Amino acid sequence: MTALVITKPDTLAGIVLLVASLACFAVLDTATKHVSLGVPVLMALWCRFAFQAVATTLAVLPKRGWSLPPTAHPRFQCLRGLLLVSTSAFAFFSLQHMPVGEFTAIIMIAPLVITLLASLTLGEQVSFFRWMLVAGGFVGTLVIVRPGGESFGWAMLLPLGLVATNAWFQILTSRLARTEDPVTMQFYTGWVGTLLASVALPFVWTPLGSWVLWAGLGLMGLMGTVGHFLMILAYARAPVSTLTPFLYTQIGFATLGGWLVFSHVPDDLSLIGMAMIAVCGAAGAWLAVRESRIPTKTAES
Repeated sequence: MTALVITKPDTLAGIVLLVASLACFAVLDTATKHVSLGVPVLMALWCRFAFQAVATTLAVLPKRGWSLPPTAHPRFQCLRGLLLVSTSAFAFFSLQHMPVGEFTAIIMIAPLVITLLASLTLGEQVSFFRWMLVAGGFVGTLVIVRPGGESFGWAMLLPLGLVATNAWFQILTSRLARTEDPVTMQFYTGWVGTLLASVALPFVWTPLGSWVLWAGLGLMGLMGTVGHFLMILAYARAPVSTLTPFLYTQIGFATLGGWLVFSHVPDDLSLIGMAMIAVCGAAGAWLAVRESRIPTKTAES
């Protein structure tokens, strides 16, 4: 009998790619809040997806010409685009009324939903310790948000819609990333989002006289495109349950962006919540690296 060593997914690379994508999303959210002060939300949404669609098309043209990139799951690709448009719309409307850091903190209940869906739909085994890490991050999020406090208003209900659409988007991304080309996924998501947003564009288009607003729209498109491409690469290298604890790092990036751009400084309780989230993330990193170093052995005759 010969021992066969099966290498595990490159979890550390997946974690690095995911954290990089979350940094891009924090920049996207900060730019969105700034741009939304002078640009209609639906117009900004169209610009964000049109940038991704055009950039991805230019990337695939030299290799594939004008033919559509092949996909084994066209319906799932369209569904992924619809989910991302819905997620982005909830995010854009939420950021009109909320600070970036608080908005990001609220949507961090999504990892709990994602972990549950990954266990139920993808058959991933979630250890008790990993559940505790996710729950610890969630508790830290509650410390930041403090439901029932003076800052808890009706606008904080908007991110709940984002949580639902984003959870399914993440699960679908993880499933498609196992078999689909990342560029193909970017292509279909960008164009589906652009076509859906184009329906409302004639009713909301507003001439922009400031180059700052155009630069903000371009930055939104760039960060959204790069961020989602990095996320696809991350999910192709590590399972959802492993990456979930690291989604909380976006709170830190978002809070930094809110401080730099809008001078919004978190209070002491918010800092305690962020510390709890950082500890859970660090523990998750240690666990992921430890698991990746343990080879799985099977025997073959």
